[in-house]
Amino acid sequence: MAHRACAHTAALGLFLCGTVSARAQQDSAVRIEPVIVTVTRGTRSVLGSPFAISIIRPDSARPGQRKTAVDEILALVPGVTAVNRNNPAQDPRLSIRGFGARSTFGVRGVRVLRDGMPLTLPDGQTPLDYLDLESVGRIEVMRGAASAMYGNASGGVIDMRTAAPSAAALSVEPRQWLGENGWSRSVIGASGTVAGFGYVSDVAHTRSDGERNHSRQRATTGFARVSLSRDAGDVAITAMALDNPLSENPGALTLEEMRSDATVADALSLRRKARKAVKQVQIGLSADRALEFGMLSVAAFAGARSLDNPLTFAIVEIGRHTYGTSASLQKDVGGGAVRHRFSAGVDGQWQNDLRRNYATCADTVPLSAPTPTCPYLDTERGVVTLDQRELVSGAGAYIADEISLTPRLSVTAGLRGDKVTFEVRDRLVTNSNPDDSGERSLGAVSPIAGIVARVSPTHSLYANLSAAFETPTATELGNNADGTAGINQDLEPQRSTTVEAGAKGWAGSSLRYDLAFFDTRVRDELVPFEIPASNGRRYFRNAGRTRRRGAEAGADISAGPATLLFAYSYSHFRFEDYSTGGSDFSGKEIPGLPAHRLQAALRVGSRLAFALLETETAGDAFVDDANSVRAPGYTVAHSRVGGAPFRRLPRLSITVGIQNIFDRRYASSIAVNAARGKYYEPAQGRALYAGVSLGGSAAK
Repeated sequence: MAHRACAHTAALGLFLCGTVSARAQQDSAVRIEPVIVTVTRGTRSVLGSPFAISIIRPDSARPGQRKTAVDEILALVPGVTAVNRNNPAQDPRLSIRGFGARSTFGVRGVRVLRDGMPLTLPDGQTPLDYLDLESVGRIEVMRGAASAMYGNASGGVIDMRTAAPSAAALSVEPRQWLGENGWSRSVIGASGTVAGFGYVSDVAHTRSDGERNHSRQRATTGFARVSLSRDAGDVAITAMALDNPLSENPGALTLEEMRSDATVADALSLRRKARKAVKQVQIGLSADRALEFGMLSVAAFAGARSLDNPLTFAIVEIGRHTYGTSASLQKDVGGGAVRHRFSAGVDGQWQNDLRRNYATCADTVPLSAPTPTCPYLDTERGVVTLDQRELVSGAGAYIADEISLTPRLSVTAGLRGDKVTFEVRDRLVTNSNPDDSGERSLGAVSPIAGIVARVSPTHSLYANLSAAFETPTATELGNNADGTAGINQDLEPQRSTTVEAGAKGWAGSSLRYDLAFFDTRVRDELVPFEIPASNGRRYFRNAGRTRRRGAEAGADISAGPATLLFAYSYSHFRFEDYSTGGSDFSGKEIPGLPAHRLQAALRVGSRLAFALLETETAGDAFVDDANSVRAPGYTVAHSRVGGAPFRRLPRLSITVGIQNIFDRRYASSIAVNAARGKYYEPAQGRALYAGVSLGGSAAK
């Protein structure tokens, strides 16, 4: 129970536990078999899986995390790029092997789950603003097209698992963070075990005035999970909520603007008061049951979201309802030399959006006289330009078999079929505005196959071949560059095929490593672009064929009180066949990501304290399909120290950190193919922050 309690308190912010026991946790939970992962839609060990998989335990190897966004928690995972856009109205840009780098809002190309409950919508978009990270105890990351077993995705799967509840009846963990630019974060978490039921919960309030102009934020998140475990199976209820009344959007800059003053806001974003306000709640119920014919797992979830989103080209209002269900069965067959582990399942998701767009009049209020688009003198909302119901449904079924041929050799084969249907019901139909209602269905069958050889008990080699598909989102299908409304019937889903090989393992308690090489060919890759008259609105088109070749390496090296971690990604991504508008981009690099990216962290810890130094180096990257402009590369460093300085208060811990130690000015994120040269989203400058946490529990 000591290990479980330690993992739990670390996830809720007791940095000392994560520091003192980091080495022990790694030795017992990472380096020694079995490390079971479920992101493969089965249960197998990391070494026994023929896919590139990483396991993260927040605050274990890298203690003192603020848990404000996924860019911090997903650092040092090879092949994964998670960058903070320093823009509270935009989620961090998250991509795996380049898939998702094109996203301008939310996450694209990557499936995101919380305790197995999908946060990704059936159209493939994932809003991350309501994702609470305080009580995450373990993260499973699958990189590559094998994520197709989850449906609409090309890059991978990220499944965040809640920390185990405290063994005490009540364990309360308050924490307070303070930093520059008016930033503060107040957290209180509680967990425990009562009458066989375990619970984990937290509430966090974040506020900031922002380093950049027009970048204030006010947000409150909440999370709760109640579970009951029995020998025959588990039952759990999970709930997440967000109240975000203000997140201002400073927009992207030109290179000259960023170099002159990275704290300024885009003039158009400032003039039109770009921002967002969100409320969201999502609840899920899951159950596992061991039956005579196998392990049955069922789940259901439902959620609601309201979004008020003034942008530079329009004011967007969305009222969303989502719901879904899934069921899966796993069965072990055979007891001789050859053993089978069968997995099969079905998923269904539904998305119901009421979308209404208004003309933006923010830069003309108050009006001296009404205009056709801005008839009201004292409001930023003009006439309604779009009013429609958007319905998206996704259904999929899969089957897989993991075959153990010998104790050291196994193969996996699987197949999934998907169908995603988009329907628009136009509610703004007049004599001058025709009915733009329509429907479109997109589908695919995606196979996977893999082989893994255990060359020793702690080392394995693997290879796989997999296919995936990714649809445009409902918004991407509805944004027509020619100005027409309705569903774009010409925009196709992108389909990819990946060949991958790798090696993974560990040597005693001093070395863990992960190597992967991949070659992905994509047909009809979805490419974003802007036109000068769009005022920042993004449109999408298909590239004929692209090819992504890359290598990934990660390692964790320990010696005494010191641990060195690093992750390196090499990306050789090219357009092979891509012509549009009279321009031929064949042979050009796919913009948005550098060819080389290296992250490293050095942690030194004792029983009472830790010190951590983190660095990241990224090469330059093209910002447009024509490869006419490059975003400069950068090297940046961060540091933090922490521990329990008071002997009489061993549960009190303090952390102090510096972000961007040398105050480097660089673009952490790139808006690909942006108009007006607005490609660059400046990173956070040098900033000091501090946090204090206190833990306590009541015995049963």
